Amino acid sequence: MAVYTRLGAEEMDAIIAAFDVGTLVSAKGIAEGVSNSNWLIETQDAQGTARRFILTMYESRTDISDLPFFLDLLDHLAAEGCPVPRTIHDRDGASHRFHEGKALALIEFLPGVSVSDPTPGQARAVGAALAQVHLAAAGFGSARVNSMGLEAWQQLLGDCGHEGLASIHPELAGIVERELAVLKAGWPDGLPHGVIHADLFPDNVLMLGDKVTGLIDFYFACTDITAYDVAVTHAAWCFSADGTRFLPALSAALLDGYESVRPLLPEERAALPLLGRGAAMRFLATRAYDWLNTPADALVTPKDPMAFARRLEFYADPGNAGVFAA
Repeated sequence: MAVYTRLGAEEMDAIIAAFDVGTLVSAKGIAEGVSNSNWLIETQDAQGTARRFILTMYESRTDISDLPFFLDLLDHLAAEGCPVPRTIHDRDGASHRFHEGKALALIEFLPGVSVSDPTPGQARAVGAALAQVHLAAAGFGSARVNSMGLEAWQQLLGDCGHEGLASIHPELAGIVERELAVLKAGWPDGLPHGVIHADLFPDNVLMLGDKVTGLIDFYFACTDITAYDVAVTHAAWCFSADGTRFLPALSAALLDGYESVRPLLPEERAALPLLGRGAAMRFLATRAYDWLNTPADALVTPKDPMAFARRLEFYADPGNAGVFAA
């Protein structure tokens, strides 16, 4: 898809001049992403050194009041040695600026590529990097409520309606009704909380071989159950894209990598099957809503909600609980 906002050369020059990063050489719109406008920025300093950054302009789906949390979190994690891009502050020391009423931020560019068919070695590295973030975030002084928690799933799926869900798949409305009741009744209380990424899909991880070089897009980061973040990452990494195949080697590697840095408590492991159901429901809900509400001529192609309904059915099957056993 194209970026939402178009910026002229003079506008871009003025924006980059507000940061102490050298002279603008080029600004290329980045096609990926569905929420914000992004550009790959190249600059050159007085010594001729080339540098790269990501410029993000936040569109209507991002709550600007959350930006200090997101951007300060990046700086905190980067300072703690996590593979996370730093925020480039402007000449006045601000982490973000405004241009014609829209907020924008300049972020450090990190090398690496997102993998579409991860190996067990890559899954293990991602698990370890996630645990590193959870430990490092313990010293972060801010908190943010999860805006995509259980209440949001209920709202989105309620907006879809029984008929809407059934139009996606005849069995989907029944699956949603059954599983929402289970999640409402059994969502765990008392598990360790902390700052979590909450959206660590392969396209939000940059890798070089088996090394994680960047965890990016922290725009769903929040304070919630730490093991829920493990479940989200498990759902994102350990299945085929359509959810029809569970990938046990990736599952074992991801969990092993996580525990090599932060061992899970017994109660966290016991809760993972239910947390996995919640993780699958969270992405089922947003995909179903987008499936039913994205205009036919939109630049964004909605993703199949059934890919996460299949994951949900996997986690709900008691016979599969052993994938989380120690």
